[in-house]
Amino acid sequence: MQIIPVSTARLAHDFIHLPHRFYKDDPNWISPLDDDIRAVFDPELNSFFKHGVCTRWLLRRDGATIGRIAAFINFEKAQTTKTGGIGFFECIDDQAAANLLFDTAATWLRAQGMEAMDGPINFGENEKYWGLLVEGFKPPSLGMNYNPPYYAQLFETYGFRKQYDQLTNFLDATIPLPERFTKISGWVMAKPGYSFRHFSYADREKFFKDFQDIYDDAWSNFDNFTPLSPDVIRESFRQMKAIMDEKIIWFAYYKDEPIAFVLCLPDANQILRHLHGKMNLWAKLKFLYYRKTTTIDRLRIIVMGCKKKYQNHGIESALVRCLQEEVLPRHTIKGVELAWVGDFNQKMLAIHEATGATTDKVHRTYRYIFSQQ
Repeated sequence: MQIIPVSTARLAHDFIHLPHRFYKDDPNWISPLDDDIRAVFDPELNSFFKHGVCTRWLLRRDGATIGRIAAFINFEKAQTTKTGGIGFFECIDDQAAANLLFDTAATWLRAQGMEAMDGPINFGENEKYWGLLVEGFKPPSLGMNYNPPYYAQLFETYGFRKQYDQLTNFLDATIPLPERFTKISGWVMAKPGYSFRHFSYADREKFFKDFQDIYDDAWSNFDNFTPLSPDVIRESFRQMKAIMDEKIIWFAYYKDEPIAFVLCLPDANQILRHLHGKMNLWAKLKFLYYRKTTTIDRLRIIVMGCKKKYQNHGIESALVRCLQEEVLPRHTIKGVELAWVGDFNQKMLAIHEATGATTDKVHRTYRYIFSQQ
């Protein structure tokens, strides 16, 4: 077996297209857009290169590519944790092959002063390409990792141990929300001083600022928290623009102070599954065709956040109610994915439970400590 650093355009092409061969017979797999994966490794498009580094490798045997892996360091987080990351892992069902990929990444990270590695994670924010799928092997939503069940064995046999799980819960939109949930959300929405507004791209800079204000307060107590930069927010919304529905992204205010948000997107993978990762001219025409002829019946709540001062006040419930009142009259939405909640976030999990949602998928983030070697 031979490890090959991705150092040319041809090798970068092979890195991106390896999954197309691996999953060609898997009806559940939906290719992410090639351009989106390519952007992760482009310093001009990924702002994490301003405070981080990454590299990647292919694994070949007898001339055939049998695996890939990327390794990266976000120095803003690594200052305190000395932990790097691995991601975009693909491998045949062969422990020796997986071990060689993991060893290669670990050697590079140790040379950079790291003491551990988390994976699979993204060289970016954790709303996409994050975690190993360990439950719910079904078609993924946009940005969700998908992999065969045997990957967990490859990770755990090497020595990776669970760091945390991120749960995606599913809400059947054809069933009314529980009466208690509806009463609480209605009571909050009627309270003096509170207002709720959906996102507008025309006023995006104001909403970007509000998003940053809420996010930085809401997540400040979590381990390894780093504030969001305006560039990261702008780039994230730019990437979402093609599929964005302004009326399913909501903000809550108290006397004009931004206090909470819910970011929801249509499940664009119901269209993108027809494009096979491409976004050339022909694929764009196909996208326009399927966008007109496909009724997207599933939404995904990407992230919810609420300032600490306003938590446990029912604000998140009111935001879900705003979504409900917007989408139910359309008579097209059958389900909503409530994501991307860590198993350590008991407050948000309680809100999901209150809606009647049930667990649909679980993505696991592992950690490997180099002193184990």
